[in-house]
Amino acid sequence: MDHLSIVTVLWLFFTVFYFIAKQTKNAGLVDIGWGIGFVVVSAWVQFHQNRTLGWILFFMILLWGGRLAFHLFKRNVGKPEDYRYAAFRRDWGKNYELRAYFQIFMLQGVLMYGVSAASIFGQQSAALLSLPLLILGILIYLVGLTIETIADRQLKSHVTNPSKKGTLIDTGLWKYSRHPNYFGESVVWWGIYLTSVSLGAPLWTVLSPILITLLVRYVSGVPMLEKRLTRYPGYETYVRKTSIFIPLPNKKGK
Repeated sequence: MDHLSIVTVLWLFFTVFYFIAKQTKNAGLVDIGWGIGFVVVSAWVQFHQNRTLGWILFFMILLWGGRLAFHLFKRNVGKPEDYRYAAFRRDWGKNYELRAYFQIFMLQGVLMYGVSAASIFGQQSAALLSLPLLILGILIYLVGLTIETIADRQLKSHVTNPSKKGTLIDTGLWKYSRHPNYFGESVVWWGIYLTSVSLGAPLWTVLSPILITLLVRYVSGVPMLEKRLTRYPGYETYVRKTSIFIPLPNKKGK
């Protein structure tokens, strides 16, 4: 399959989201496109390759991307622009529109292509090379999806509880990780990678789960939210006793 067609699909997809965001003056809508975009890419590959085992990867991505997009849709639509994008709008001034197109929307397309590489090659090959590896990949994927889903629900329950307003969440999965939802997302893509390799994706596509792990841990996920958490009472104690990413038992004596 011509990968140029996938790049074209991503360009069109995020260009449409750009104009929607421009019309609504809410660049935060691109977060909804993050989940949907992976599904679009996977569907494009699957319907062009039409390999039976490729449907395994498609439905894995559909379940993850659909859940994430729906979760963010409920959280973001009708709400003020997310503070991250509002800061870009303020700081970039008269250059905002051009920079937003390339640095927010097109950049997400580039990153999405990189993260999708393993599943793209897996769907293109879709020849079972290792049943044990396929099962392992699916199990790891399900573990990650479960962690991400539970963490998101626990966080929503916390922030919508008036008695918890202005407090950190340090219960449930959040007792063992300060960002269990991002950890779960990373695990999901490691599961997708192993599944893809079991269906014929080359080993070098390990760059896909490495990329998403680095993004959520060191770039767009954890660091930005950590800055927000510093304003909450008890943050320093929470940091001392709680793992930043991988869920671990609390540090004693802290």
